[in-house]
Amino acid sequence: MTDTSIPSADQSLDEETAPAATTEEAEDTQAEGREKKALADSDLFRQSEIAADYVEGLLDILDYDGDIDELVSGGRPVVEVVGARLQNLVGQRGATLEALQELARLAVFRQTGSPSRLLLDVGGYRAARRKELAAVAKNAVEKVKEHGEAVRLEPMSAFERKCVHDVVNAMTGVESESEGVEPNRRIIVRPVTD
Repeated sequence: MTDTSIPSADQSLDEETAPAATTEEAEDTQAEGREKKALADSDLFRQSEIAADYVEGLLDILDYDGDIDELVSGGRPVVEVVGARLQNLVGQRGATLEALQELARLAVFRQTGSPSRLLLDVGGYRAARRKELAAVAKNAVEKVKEHGEAVRLEPMSAFERKCVHDVVNAMTGVESESEGVEPNRRIIVRPVTD
């Protein structure tokens, strides 16, 4: 089996003992940083193009019509499919969408040799689901604050859990953590203990 882990950056340099950079060296470093970011963005965009091609092939096989957009958002490649009659690509609670996303990530890995954090959305499902999950999270927080007891939410996908964690982490007096094993992994929202 091939190791697919990404090597970590060399952290052997001790920052305290490194000599101070001159203004010219600092400008060079900043320029290199911008070039690396542009390269990273172009790599991410390339990943979204590979995934879009893969999804387009699936749509052709299924005889579905849809417009496909490739972009980079939040430091990750994104593919959005918009059109009528796409609900079957989302499936019950996004299960089919999650599977398609994994297939698209595998297509990217196959061509690039690198794992991808690609996000696939169909028919705006993820944006709508984020709103629903924000309401679920706020409701759980209200119950925790009212009763002072932990609230266990229903099992959720990794995407759904991240949405809930983001909402809970933005509020004071509560915290959240995930427990369990996929596909039954769930979030517990509890009061912060001092």
